[in-house]
Amino acid sequence: MRKIFSFFIFCFCIASNIDAQKTITIKCGQLLDTKSGQTLSNQIIVVRNNKIESIVAANSFKQKTDSVIDLSNYFVLPGLIDSHTHVLLQGDITSEDYAVQLLKESIPYRALRASRSANISLQNGFTTIRDLETEGAMYADVDVKRAINNGVISGPRMFVSTRAINTVGHYPILPKEYNWELDLPKGIQEINGADEARKAVREQIAHGADWIKIYADRGYYQLPDGSFRSLPNFTTEEINAVGDETIKSRKKLAAHAMTRDGILTAINAGAISIEHGSGMDDECVKLMVQKNIYWCPTIFVNEYVAEGRAKAGSIINTQFKNAGPAIFKKAMNAGIKIVYGTDIGGYDWNLPQAKDFEFMVDWGMSNVKAIQTATTVAAQLLDMDGLVGEIKVGAFADIIAVKGDPTKDIKLLQQVQWVMKDGIIYKTTK
Repeated sequence: MRKIFSFFIFCFCIASNIDAQKTITIKCGQLLDTKSGQTLSNQIIVVRNNKIESIVAANSFKQKTDSVIDLSNYFVLPGLIDSHTHVLLQGDITSEDYAVQLLKESIPYRALRASRSANISLQNGFTTIRDLETEGAMYADVDVKRAINNGVISGPRMFVSTRAINTVGHYPILPKEYNWELDLPKGIQEINGADEARKAVREQIAHGADWIKIYADRGYYQLPDGSFRSLPNFTTEEINAVGDETIKSRKKLAAHAMTRDGILTAINAGAISIEHGSGMDDECVKLMVQKNIYWCPTIFVNEYVAEGRAKAGSIINTQFKNAGPAIFKKAMNAGIKIVYGTDIGGYDWNLPQAKDFEFMVDWGMSNVKAIQTATTVAAQLLDMDGLVGEIKVGAFADIIAVKGDPTKDIKLLQQVQWVMKDGIIYKTTK
């Protein structure tokens, strides 16, 4: 009896191993090597489980695999990376838009909406995202990430930052006319003093944060000479405490910072990425290059909200919009590491997630360099170099395909036709 049982176990193990080792052949018409920027023709990708096993020329391929996918008429490239998203936010041109979500929608309801946002991102060809705070939904991003990882819902590979940190009274996004007697929900975790700063970092990491995010400045304004300034949110002791605790915990710090008043202090405190940076100056550019700081410019969202906010009485986004091309070119020419990030969620998830590529190209970046901001450069930011953002042996099988050549027409990235993540197909060609 024991021998029969052992035999069944042996057969089960063999069957399980065979099933686990299924291979897929993908025939590529054109394939972008994002590391070199070169486009290769008639290549074969072999996927085993969730990894890329080999890449060879079609005319020398002889291996037999379990299935074949023919993308011979398509341009193939690695899954894209959006380094600044908000899956738990659904657009907030005005403070009232924001208030409706915080005050009228429960966190469970927002998490359900987030599951839809995550799937939209995946369908858009963004197989990895860095989600930079829940905007009042506490640690629900950790749950969305877990549900994706466990196969409960479809979505991209997620790096999450949970609540974001700011000081008391310095995130006045709810309308001021709301009743001050009510203890209304906050979009961030508020702190006062260095001790509370350290505690907030520890709490967020304990609850599953991959990144820590701060709001470094507020109250943006433009001077007569065209430069931008703002009000800093933290004391030196507070922001340094956040940075020190983040680094000691082997995490990375992202800083929402618009002008030199936030950018310089955030970098000196240990921030590795600057979010938005719409009013950076020459000193910021110099320090970012010197310290290898990443910049996530989030261009389209500013263009999108500018008109609505101007009508509501705030013209700063219009001023940032007008200054945008010159600042971008200066940063690009200086060699700042630019990563692709949209701030989608700050604008409606039904709008294009690949729109920022257009602005980058219009403002002087080559198509290939623009694609690299959402592949190889973003992978470095996430410490995933060689695992995502490239089609190479040993990388995760995150692969997308478009009809036409995006190195010639960047708008094609808004029309992703086929998506594979972790070796699983989530979108097929029509």
